[in-house]
Amino acid sequence: MRVLLAGLLCLAAAALPLSAVAQNAPVRVEIRTSEGVIVAETDPRAPVTSANFLRYVDEGRLDGMTFYRGLELAPGVGLIQGGTRNLGDRTLPPIAHEPTTETGLSHTDGALSMARFAPGTATGDFFIIVGDVTSLDAGKVRPDDPGFAVFGRVIEGMDVARRILAAPKSATEGEGDMRGQMLEPRVQILSASRLMTSSSGE
Repeated sequence: MRVLLAGLLCLAAAALPLSAVAQNAPVRVEIRTSEGVIVAETDPRAPVTSANFLRYVDEGRLDGMTFYRGLELAPGVGLIQGGTRNLGDRTLPPIAHEPTTETGLSHTDGALSMARFAPGTATGDFFIIVGDVTSLDAGKVRPDDPGFAVFGRVIEGMDVARRILAAPKSATEGEGDMRGQMLEPRVQILSASRLMTSSSGE
């Protein structure tokens, strides 16, 4: 009976996309950039957002994209943003918003979070927090503020994230509040892939 049950579980897992199988456990992802390697780990407390990120990774949608924005709020504190930038052939449909008030996560140093416009519009753009920027958590600016959706953290390569944050930026590029935050030149995302030695056991 135990062997039969194990076999059925394996068959069930094989029928699901990799991202759907792995969202119940942390999964490590290696992001190779032109500035160095960042290793991030998804958090199962944000299953929808984690599965979305892993789908972008598994389908190679982040390969060849860039980190294009560096927002420095104070010396050495801010965020770097990268992803598909709504490119039609790279971007998947938007996902439901998972606020930090539900997940218990926070925008502390190394946090991985989703870029978005209104809640429920996040697709293939994400950012890495450098330092603590907990004002991006739900309810921090005002009680009804939905905040942004943290879904993981960087476990190796924060030195790379800090270099990207400090990289040169265009004085003229960017619209509205993003003016002066666009990296020049962009930092290439050479590849993003799962680490088979991840804590997910894959």
